[in-house]
Amino acid sequence: MGVLPLQSHDSRKGRLYIVSTGPGNLQQMTPRALKALAEAEYVIGNAFYLDLVAPLLAGKRVIRSSMGREVERAKKAVALAHRHVVAVVSGGDAGTYGMASIVLEVVERSGSDTAVEVIPGISAAISAAARLGSPLSGDCVTISLSDLLTPWEEIERRLDLAFRMGVPVAIYNPRSGGRPHNLARAVAVARRHLPAETPVGVVRNAYRDGEESLVTTLRSFEDRLESVDMHSIVIVGGEESRIWRMGSDVRGIITPRGYHRKYVY
Repeated sequence: MGVLPLQSHDSRKGRLYIVSTGPGNLQQMTPRALKALAEAEYVIGNAFYLDLVAPLLAGKRVIRSSMGREVERAKKAVALAHRHVVAVVSGGDAGTYGMASIVLEVVERSGSDTAVEVIPGISAAISAAARLGSPLSGDCVTISLSDLLTPWEEIERRLDLAFRMGVPVAIYNPRSGGRPHNLARAVAVARRHLPAETPVGVVRNAYRDGEESLVTTLRSFEDRLESVDMHSIVIVGGEESRIWRMGSDVRGIITPRGYHRKYVY
């Protein structure tokens, strides 16, 4: 197996960081992400995610953008990084439905020799899972319901395969004003393969102001879809997932890894 060479850096040239900001709480960012933002001359990102890291941007040249302008942001970042230290911020983990892929594609197509580093972070699914207990303990699948870049027919095919496997499924971009029905379609696919009592967890604004969570069942979730938006992650449990209760209180969701089959505890 080949080994990727370390990228050398000429101090006369710029460099490009793709910085994962995690769920939005500064305490959830990695030290490497904090250092990259401290080094950056320019910081580029979606306005929503820039606002979440605003205390770290004093003295920086900040370029704010909006949803749907990812290609424009990537091209601007690559151009500036020829001579400047540039950080592209991306919520959650940049490599999970974030900015890493489009920035690297632009770097690749431009033939740029600028040093690039992708800095990982806590993904939205991992943040939501932590708030719900341990719903993603073993094999699991992540799927986005956004059909802006992927046709719905392909999303539905992937959903069908995922739910057929019986593993937990974390759903990104579950419901928006422009796509109000995709989550209901996804739940309908889940109902083909999973029992009505399958646990479902929803976390909105994980680790941010206004955080909310819900633990319910697949059957009952069908009546709660309107409470879900683009700041939410939906986790549909798998065959072995169960609602975690302490007496009458619902604490979250547990998906066993299988220790009960091998050990006594």
